[in-house]
Amino acid sequence: MNPQSTLNPSRALEGVHGVHLVSRSPFVTEDIPQNGEFDQSISEGSAFGANRKLLMERIWQHRPPYLRPVHCNIPGDHNVTETIANVLTSLPFIALGIHAPRKNLNGKIYANSLIGVGVASSLYHVSRGELRKYLRWADYTMIATTTVCLSRALRNENPKLLMAASAAFLPFQPFMVSVVHTGLMEVAFAKRAFKDPDLRMAHNLHKMSSIMSGALFVAEDFFPGTPYVHAAWHLAAAVGVGTCNKLLE
Repeated sequence: MNPQSTLNPSRALEGVHGVHLVSRSPFVTEDIPQNGEFDQSISEGSAFGANRKLLMERIWQHRPPYLRPVHCNIPGDHNVTETIANVLTSLPFIALGIHAPRKNLNGKIYANSLIGVGVASSLYHVSRGELRKYLRWADYTMIATTTVCLSRALRNENPKLLMAASAAFLPFQPFMVSVVHTGLMEVAFAKRAFKDPDLRMAHNLHKMSSIMSGALFVAEDFFPGTPYVHAAWHLAAAVGVGTCNKLLE
């Protein structure tokens, strides 16, 4: 055998039955040019996604303090006088809890939770240092617990799924739980006042106090250096709570 034929595949396959050799491969490979517009759209899409993610992270980092699970958002109690004012204005919640109607188990639980609000608020305002932020969380959580108890006392037929979800979110997002159950209470109060003329005066007072307490709650975040705003919020909220007790009589 010729050595060249062994090295040349075309020579080696000559004469083999069924094999037909051609001078070049019928399959032609060509480089496909990259589409610049396609790459640009990918890069633009990636940049948009990155910017949106960064925006969401910034929004989450700058969310209102009351949406943070454990956060001391109130720089109040700047001095002893303000601390005393905040503690004294927490005491009405204890008094409201003591005098709240206790006609059934749900009413008793709600009344005791009101006492807990006054105690938690007082402990928070006299606290200092690292303990303060945890007592602030306890304060928010106690308020949320009271709204759940009031909602249960007014509407025993609340969906079990709602109550289970409220219990699950209570330690992590007490403010959101408060918003949901306060809304349920407001609806129940409006319906009762519409049917019962004797409740309309209490309902009107409740609406005014709720608007005032909401405005003070927001103002406290926008004007953190203003003294006695938190104490004023305590008083407005206490008036609103007192009118709610009319629903349980």
